[in-house]
Amino acid sequence: MTHNGIVSTSNRRRKISRPPQESSPLLDSRAISLARATVEELGEGGVGEHLGVQGLGGNVATHRFAADVPGYSGWEWNVVLACASGSRRVTVNELALMPAPSGEALRAPEWVPWSDRLRPGDLGPGDLMPPALDDERLDRSGDGELTLSRRGLDAALQRWRTGDYGPTSEFAEKANLSCRSCAFFVSVGKTLGSNFGACVNEYSADGHIVHATYGCGAHSGTPDDDLADETPDAYDDERPIF
Repeated sequence: MTHNGIVSTSNRRRKISRPPQESSPLLDSRAISLARATVEELGEGGVGEHLGVQGLGGNVATHRFAADVPGYSGWEWNVVLACASGSRRVTVNELALMPAPSGEALRAPEWVPWSDRLRPGDLGPGDLMPPALDDERLDRSGDGELTLSRRGLDAALQRWRTGDYGPTSEFAEKANLSCRSCAFFVSVGKTLGSNFGACVNEYSADGHIVHATYGCGAHSGTPDDDLADETPDAYDDERPIF
């Protein structure tokens, strides 16, 4: 210092240059070539363009290639490469043919428990299907006896009301008369109420529970139109034409 006074310091920061970081050995062109050669060595189908790479951590990456394998449209090759920390030696961990993340690859459906796969009509002779412990269609008494719950009955009535023998079915919409006034409509008791009964007409919904406003052409009150008497005039096709 040559003079007394305030000494100022510069706020400028010196820019320190850093050497460029070396690319990961899992991502460079040699890694892509190694992954491609691994698939080609397998010999199970054509190997297309490199679709991309996904890092699975600091030491693992998956390379994706388009696949040309008969029967596997929309699938791709996945090659998992690994490299130890501090090393540039890349090794192959796994190779697999996988459905592409997007596209029309055929895949097996998601696994569904058997209890959710069952549909009406699946039960055959000799099959056993115990009710689930939490089946809402049943009520359990203290001694373990099972009875039909109100929810179970209401569900059945709803199915019948909207089913093939309900008031909105095709038969019912085209029928002139309804089951309520048919002699073949038999009441089945108070449990189901007056709107449901059993049909005992062998030519119609015989043995099925039908809604009172369901109808069919075999109603007991269907009138006889004597259609058999309306026969057309015979035509003689052997008469001479001149």
